[in-house]
Amino acid sequence: MPEDQTADVPPDHLSLDPRSPFFNEEILLRGVGIRFNGAEKTNVFEYDVTEGWVRVEVPTAKDRRGNPMVVKLNGTVEPYFRSAE
Repeated sequence: MPEDQTADVPPDHLSLDPRSPFFNEEILLRGVGIRFNGAEKTNVFEYDVTEGWVRVEVPTAKDRRGNPMVVKLNGTVEPYFRSAE
């Protein structure tokens, strides 16, 4: 990977939940895409590249506080920025 692209990689761990310590609004506004086990995922709620997991939202289920339910899946996680900026 060229030197100028190594700094342009999404963080190792990122979450959509504003209460999480891994939430980063600036990075989320850039648009982060996730390839999980080679397939594009659009419903990723949180991911961790080092540990090899993603949490995806279950579209029809809510927890007792009204938040979307999430399921943890293990596999190969490849985050990338959707825009070139």
